[in-house]
Amino acid sequence: MKPACVPGNRSEVHLIDAQLLQWQDTPEPGLRLKPVRYDDQRGHFLGLVKFAAMTRSGLHQHRGVATSFVIDGGLSDYHGPIGLHQAGINLRGATHDAMAFANTVLVSKLEGPVLYPPERERLSGLHAGSKHGEVRNPAPEMPPDFNVDVDRLTWFQTGVAGIRRQTIFDYAGTGSAHRFVQLSMKPGTVCPPWRAAALTEFWVRGGSVLVNGQLARANFFMVAEAGAQVHLHAPDGALLLVWAEGAEQWLDEASSSGPLTVKSSLLGF
Repeated sequence: MKPACVPGNRSEVHLIDAQLLQWQDTPEPGLRLKPVRYDDQRGHFLGLVKFAAMTRSGLHQHRGVATSFVIDGGLSDYHGPIGLHQAGINLRGATHDAMAFANTVLVSKLEGPVLYPPERERLSGLHAGSKHGEVRNPAPEMPPDFNVDVDRLTWFQTGVAGIRRQTIFDYAGTGSAHRFVQLSMKPGTVCPPWRAAALTEFWVRGGSVLVNGQLARANFFMVAEAGAQVHLHAPDGALLLVWAEGAEQWLDEASSSGPLTVKSSLLGF
């Protein structure tokens, strides 16, 4: 797979217009990807996933956290369905076979490899880091996915005027202190500058936002590498999904490299 973004050693913010990316075929007919990040060694992925109608993933087991947000269609597994505008959380050990009865598109982030049973000779390519291994459900009493009605979640004030947050998943119990949230920015909102303590990734669900002066519209991805400085301005309003692997570090507005101060909790840490 050819990812659109290959993070380097510099502290940068990358903007990727997913509309301009080409769908890439996988070895499995009906499964296609638009990878923004694709690391087959570590099993890390960020991007869009597309299932044609009547296509299934095949039985697999997640060896790291996976999160997906349904932007079209839906999937079903033995636990039941996930539908439009729901987020699905797969924890380490989640074992299932996902079926798309209708054309389906997901925004997905994968944070670990995925095992497929040896009898499946050809790996689908759906998941970065796919490999063969024993697939035995380690916790049959646990559902393979926790589905969240994102837009029904409680809104919290972030402390930044005009920005509210919904926490979709706080990674509690996973061994990681990451966050998966939705942010709403009212028209005219200007967020004070901050520095990404760790990899922080955005998908623009609606509206548009200026990121360090560059315009990102709906269906743009933004990847802020660790150490990158980020300044958000939403003249006409924006709705964002954000995956953060570390807290924001607030900067002195008078100096982009000035002393750090804590002003609010933008990402829920």
